[in-house]
Amino acid sequence: MSKQYNSTYIIVITLVATLGGLLFGYDTAVISGTVESLEEYMILPNELGKFALGATVSSALIGCIIGGLLSGILSSRLGRKKSLMVAAVLFLIAALGSAFPEFPFFTHGKSSMGVLWAFNFYRIIGGIGVGLASAVCPMYIGEIAPASIRGRLVSFNQFAIIFGMLVVYFVNWGIAKGQTADWIHATGWRYMFLSGAIPSVLFGFLLFLVPETPRFLSLIRQDVKALSVLEKINGTKERAAAILKEIQATLGESVKSKLTAYGVKVILIGILISVFQQFVGINVALYYAPEIFKSMGAETDSAMMQTIVMGFVNVVFTVLAILTVDKWGRKPLLITGSIGMAVGMFAISILAFNNIIGISTLVFIIIYTASFMMSWGPICWVLISEIFPNRIRGQAVAIAVAAQWAANYFISSTYPPMMDFSSGMTYGFYGTMAVLSAIFVWKWVPETKGKTLEDMENLWKR
Repeated sequence: MSKQYNSTYIIVITLVATLGGLLFGYDTAVISGTVESLEEYMILPNELGKFALGATVSSALIGCIIGGLLSGILSSRLGRKKSLMVAAVLFLIAALGSAFPEFPFFTHGKSSMGVLWAFNFYRIIGGIGVGLASAVCPMYIGEIAPASIRGRLVSFNQFAIIFGMLVVYFVNWGIAKGQTADWIHATGWRYMFLSGAIPSVLFGFLLFLVPETPRFLSLIRQDVKALSVLEKINGTKERAAAILKEIQATLGESVKSKLTAYGVKVILIGILISVFQQFVGINVALYYAPEIFKSMGAETDSAMMQTIVMGFVNVVFTVLAILTVDKWGRKPLLITGSIGMAVGMFAISILAFNNIIGISTLVFIIIYTASFMMSWGPICWVLISEIFPNRIRGQAVAIAVAAQWAANYFISSTYPPMMDFSSGMTYGFYGTMAVLSAIFVWKWVPETKGKTLEDMENLWKR
């Protein structure tokens, strides 16, 4: 069968859209290189403790919850493309504001509670951008991509998220390399946040060059424009017209249903998939990576470098998941990943209880993150996008994504006080969650490999 799409055009559009995923990863991970500086500049001068530090490091996640909830409304009213433009503007505002939270109301370089509140405000603005991007980027790619390559292209957005994290690890390391701790605490952390302005501007500019999705154009009755985009994507007018007819038929059949039309269980499973992805503690490893390595005795430069090594591991094992998810299935990968994460976290917990710090700790952190990236990292998003029946998907995905960001905030903000109480107990908790996640997948989550969305509807009806 001959290829029936314009691959070059589709790849270009996808690469632009995945810049939103890259910024998602960049904005959430940039904080990892600034934790100690934020404590020195904003927390200690205001006589605040570890809980305030955890809340500040995690404040963007409040915005992520808001952005996730707003994504359905904005993408339906403004369209997918304009929603991504809004996200790009929010990313830019957050980069500038987080770097200079004193502007324009406070004195530069002089910390106060007002500066701390302003910093958290800008991080929340960036979080709204992340929440929007996390929902709309996969939606945009999915609605542009031909069915035969949709899975690979949507999965590439997850790769872009991890790649964005790796890029910012390099940026943070480059800024801190060879500098004194005093300079980093006074100035370096600002450059780390400011660096996010570059991809934000690029993303916003390139979005002017890509089209709105044909599904949204058809939804707002702009069928001529929808046909034009489909023709560019699929190469021939006949093929485009046939696809447009299918889209119109789907939209015509769209019926609003109660969220519980297929029972509470499907909603609960979607929420728990999201919650377990966070309760295994992955974002603690991502946000606090340099601090974890410094607690193991590493200097600032080497802690940043070890974070980069971890970033490479993330990229490699995310690619492994993308290559195997349609061959091995969702459940085997998730259960295997849960077991690997449990091994890694329980080993780190035992080492912490025995005050053993060294290369062994790094090895088990890598085992843990590699296990997550080949399983729960990308496959959580795959399952959330396909497990819900068509009629409730929009509402259900919004709830699942909001639950994910809420769980992310809870785990990230409680990490510093938990570590103050007992590092061994903290890592043991995440290991326990990994075990429970494996049992949950084994008992409750259906295998969706090879099933159509209509199959899923019939499954939940039964």
